[in-house]
Amino acid sequence: MAQCVTKVELSISCENLIDKDVGSKSDPLCVLLQNVGGDQWAELDRTEKIKNCQKPEFSKKLLIDYYFEKVQKLKFGVYDIDNKSYDLNDDDYLGGVECTLGQIVSSKTLTRPLELKKGKPAGKGNITISAEEIKDTRVVSLDIEAQNLDKKDFLGKSDPFLELYKQSEGGKWQLVYRSEVIKNNLNPCWRKFSVPLQTFCGGDFNKPIKVHCTDYDSDGSHDLIGSFETNLSQLQKAGGSSLVEFECIHPGKKQKKKSYKNSGIVRIKSCKIETDYSFLDYIMGGCQINFTVGIDFTGSNGDPKSPDSLHYISPNGINEYLTAIWSVGNVIQDYDTDKLFPAFGFGAQVPPNWQVSHEFALNFNPNNPYCQGIQGIVDAYRQALPQLRLYGPTNFSPIINHVARFAAQSAQQGTATQYYVLLIITDGEITDLDQTRQAIVNASKLPMSVIIVGVGNADFKAMEFLDGDDGVLRSVTGEPAARDIVQFVPFRQFQKAPREALSQTVLAEVPKQLVSYYKMQGWAPVKLPGAKQE
Repeated sequence: MAQCVTKVELSISCENLIDKDVGSKSDPLCVLLQNVGGDQWAELDRTEKIKNCQKPEFSKKLLIDYYFEKVQKLKFGVYDIDNKSYDLNDDDYLGGVECTLGQIVSSKTLTRPLELKKGKPAGKGNITISAEEIKDTRVVSLDIEAQNLDKKDFLGKSDPFLELYKQSEGGKWQLVYRSEVIKNNLNPCWRKFSVPLQTFCGGDFNKPIKVHCTDYDSDGSHDLIGSFETNLSQLQKAGGSSLVEFECIHPGKKQKKKSYKNSGIVRIKSCKIETDYSFLDYIMGGCQINFTVGIDFTGSNGDPKSPDSLHYISPNGINEYLTAIWSVGNVIQDYDTDKLFPAFGFGAQVPPNWQVSHEFALNFNPNNPYCQGIQGIVDAYRQALPQLRLYGPTNFSPIINHVARFAAQSAQQGTATQYYVLLIITDGEITDLDQTRQAIVNASKLPMSVIIVGVGNADFKAMEFLDGDDGVLRSVTGEPAARDIVQFVPFRQFQKAPREALSQTVLAEVPKQLVSYYKMQGWAPVKLPGAKQE
């Protein structure tokens, strides 16, 4: 079982970034990578992108687990994002810095010059990283609207967004949240949002909070509509039928005009403090993770007897399919008490009547497709391989829907007891993309996650599309996924890396996805840890 570790939250800002865009400023984003051995780096988290800005202060905090006993080598990379793809290789690099988490934690705030490569500075660009340990698991949930805001745009109304700042020890204001922009609206109602209590005010209910209401301009020259100061104890009075109202004051206008009243009213509709449960709270509270494997036996893998086939088992007894099963299964099996894992194949003609099947039991026993432990899956795979005829097409939706049926049954119990993880290993040539999109959107409302490991050297664009990292995945009819449940990893990136690097990257999203499901349902862990019982 993973140790309970300290969570550290990193706030990132940069100054003097080099300009890569012709005619406008860069659109920066910061990515956090951790060294997973040798020169292999795995992405842990990334900030949002800020348009047209050479001095960004990122609103999204980067979360990392801090292990005192490990040297955690980190790399922060700043990129100018010019397209919608999640991959950063096609974006301009604005510079980066390497350091250890220990260095950041011990100096609390670290400012370093950005480098394009070792010893080559990125102009005068620098990055500031400040760290805060997350001790409190409560979150502040806010619902905010505004009325009668000043009109700032010559042709239209204003495009308002909110920024909330807390006052840090030296009196400096630090950004804690930035809302979405609401276009052309003087009476906006922003999306409800939650911020960890510690991020919001360090747990101090009387700590000053400053709220800016600003008119968005696409060139980055945003105009302040107005601002006010408050604190959490004032905000908390909102809820039910009682709203808390603040006058939005523009300091320049107030000085110039005696008759100036305000630039609009910001209304807090509700402010609640809720407990945020962690992945370990759910696991230790009795949640089991059910692991299912789906293996691609379509013709595009090549004849298993031929050494260039992805299913060819080398003289030392392995191939990419087996390595993926071992490395992911070895981690997940610790979270499943019965160690019985259903394993399926798809895309092959199956004996005795050689019908093509898109969900057949790997042990050829449809009534009991369970394998005993990870070794059981490996044995069933080795035995099934010579008995199958690789065929097609490559359909993912039947196996996703199969697991979703079990997830739907356990969701009806209304408790955080069963979560499902489906590992699909494939050469990536998907045929039923539209049906798979629908299956994933349906599954996003259920307690399940889908991990796709792509083997071989195919173009995995469709797989990256299903991993909705660069925006929300939608079904063909436009229905959005309720949450992000797909993680795609190409095996080829890990061929020379240590075995645990693959499982770390593949499983990185599962804890977040599990928590996001139970949070969406409002279900607490079945057995609450002592300290969190209200």
